[in-house]
Amino acid sequence: MKINEKKIKQQKRLVHFALKNIGKPYKYGAKASEAPKCFDCSSFVQYLYKKIGINLPRTALAQAHFGKTIDYKKEELEIGDLIFIKGKWGHYNPEFPQGIGHVLMYIGDKKMIEAKLEKDKNGKAIGKVQITPASEILNRQDIVVIKRII
Repeated sequence: MKINEKKIKQQKRLVHFALKNIGKPYKYGAKASEAPKCFDCSSFVQYLYKKIGINLPRTALAQAHFGKTIDYKKEELEIGDLIFIKGKWGHYNPEFPQGIGHVLMYIGDKKMIEAKLEKDKNGKAIGKVQITPASEILNRQDIVVIKRII
């Protein structure tokens, strides 16, 4: 199998597994062993990549060290690209001193998928795996880095 064919197959599988988990509940700090019952943002990404045979670390900060850095203003996003943003509960290290608190994955058709924590109208924490328009993310000022894993 050619490299490009392998990549396309991996991308299709990523999207398949991602979409299968829409609506699954968000749980901050969800362990890998809890998947696919519930996820946080980085356990969701870790789970998806593991399904296609790629092992990523458990946390968004550690995941941000993998892959090729992408300048999304100069090149098109590809399926599977990971978008790391600051988030409210950032984790820090010398490479990312501004912190990384959230990760999403591009699934094509100008859409992202993420395990996202939100609050309902009463302030109760709720969350789930959901699709988000890419324009809502790519226009943000708090993108730290975008990485291409495959």
